[in-house]
Amino acid sequence: MVNIRRETLADYPAIAEVNRLAFGQENEANLIDKIRHSDRYIPELSLVAEIDNLIVGQILFSYIDLVNTETLQVIGLAPLAVHPQFQRQGIGSALVKAGLKIADVRGQILVIVLGHPHFYNRFGFQPSVIYQIESPFPVPDDVFMVKPLQNYQQKYTGKVVYPPAFNEV
Repeated sequence: MVNIRRETLADYPAIAEVNRLAFGQENEANLIDKIRHSDRYIPELSLVAEIDNLIVGQILFSYIDLVNTETLQVIGLAPLAVHPQFQRQGIGSALVKAGLKIADVRGQILVIVLGHPHFYNRFGFQPSVIYQIESPFPVPDDVFMVKPLQNYQQKYTGKVVYPPAFNEV
């Protein structure tokens, strides 16, 4: 059985290892560390999945900016990692659902993700262009997605700006 909970300081090495194994590089583990040491970190939205006290997955939601005539803080989902031996068992989906629920309860407006449409569409993510929200990256429209939460209003449009921590990913 999978237990989803907020990360603790003791989890940091295991989280870094899960990300290294899932992505085959250090970039995501370094990103998590940089976000934790910034004003963009949201402790309640840094979650782990564990099975028998072993961390097998991790998800991080942090503040990013939506810039138009004014700058609005929204939530970015990145990274999401599941240990390769535990992939395709619903752990990533459980982490996404838990994080979206917490973000919604916290009164966040919307969540933005750069990822696989076949995975994220099932949680209500849609291409950001539908909402007149522009990606900061030259990527296909279907991989840069938005999930409006309860407090979303149609007027939120603009260009997404990620904090400097994301420059190396």
